[in-house]
Amino acid sequence: MATISPFRAWRYAQNQAPIAQVVTQPYDKITPAMQASYYDASPYNLVRIILGRRLPGDTASENVYSRAAASFQNWRQTGVLRQDPEPSIYRYSQSFKISGTQAVAERRAFIALGKIEDYSSGVVFRHEQTLAKPKADRLDLLRATRAHFGQIFMLYNATGAVDSLLDSPSAAAKDSPDIEVTDEYEVLHRVWKVSDPSVIASVQEKMRDRKLIIADGHHRYETALTYRNELNHQLAANPAAAPPPHDWVMMTFVDMDCPGLVILPTHRVVFGLPPRSLEHFSTTVRNFFNIEEVDPNLDAARAHAILNNAGRAGTALLAVMPDRAFLMHTPKSVGSPLFGDLSLRQQSLDVVQLHKCIFENCLQISEEAIRDQHNVRYFRETAEALAQVREEELRKGQVREGEVPEGEVRAAKAQIAFLMNPVRIEQVRDIAFAGEVLPQKSTDFFPKLLSGLTIYALE
Repeated sequence: MATISPFRAWRYAQNQAPIAQVVTQPYDKITPAMQASYYDASPYNLVRIILGRRLPGDTASENVYSRAAASFQNWRQTGVLRQDPEPSIYRYSQSFKISGTQAVAERRAFIALGKIEDYSSGVVFRHEQTLAKPKADRLDLLRATRAHFGQIFMLYNATGAVDSLLDSPSAAAKDSPDIEVTDEYEVLHRVWKVSDPSVIASVQEKMRDRKLIIADGHHRYETALTYRNELNHQLAANPAAAPPPHDWVMMTFVDMDCPGLVILPTHRVVFGLPPRSLEHFSTTVRNFFNIEEVDPNLDAARAHAILNNAGRAGTALLAVMPDRAFLMHTPKSVGSPLFGDLSLRQQSLDVVQLHKCIFENCLQISEEAIRDQHNVRYFRETAEALAQVREEELRKGQVREGEVPEGEVRAAKAQIAFLMNPVRIEQVRDIAFAGEVLPQKSTDFFPKLLSGLTIYALE
């Protein structure tokens, strides 16, 4: 069911723009500090297109999107970007250290065009909701540049069959990659161009009966879908004609059976709640879980061990305060009205148990406050989440000694760190295929796909 196609990618000419100086993390992972660093790295860094600086004098005709389009046009005209001579697909390998260990994993994938499908067609499935503001921003950029610069991360299931094809001698015409770069997270990215028509045809055939799940890039996919519908309406396209360029979007395809497919947890830190909300936390939470008190001085390694062990039997959450810590397990409320119309599949997720039982019922944090991050911050690293509440305790101690003004203590507001295990890929698959979604920030696929390795221009 999935239709893929080779394409003539635009790629950086490395004699003019060394690849390490021009590629970026996905636009939504670029912090202001990273944006500044990318700007400093090269006048041709892709950040100038995908997340350019907004200026005080911007107008309807001269703005971040018009500058992005001008840069893209200039870089093509001056040879900074060059188009590959023949249609190709691109093998993509990412080698990285697994979080919290020294073990090195490899995630193998390939880059190609994927035909844009409505969700109702049963070919492409999402696993999270999208927000209007990011889609409006990406749509304005797509309209201005008429190109796709970042990868939509797609999952499929072929039990390694496609990876085997791309590892065959005919596909691997050369050992050295066309692109090799190590990013700021010490992930080694390598890309090989595959132009053999027979290999490409075999990959297309293997993918034909596959369903796709969006791992990362929901906003960009729905933006491409909106743009396709926009242009097809304008052009009154003939359904019998070959799909026009805007019917396709650039995707990176990863087999769900790939051993290097890693999902990291996203921990939550609660802040800014009135003291009365926390006074009876350990009592109220017992209405929803069995709980055990654990050492509040546990470090990240110990937290991982406790969660991993308890998580084998189902839901396991750690709540860490400055002076106490609790392991919460064996949910008591599955199937109760507090979950609304969420399915049992969704209710089995640790993050759903955390949001519905603890945030909304124990701590009285509304869905809206969670969504807008009024009382919740998100952290990938366990140690960083723990440090938030421990920094708060340090500040309290300093206040008692007269070293820090009381106002600074209130400004920090970190009160409880909630640590959890990552969502399992089987849970993502089953929920997506059922037409359901996970809460925001439930999955963190690591590493991210670099932007700027290949570019798909619609004209």
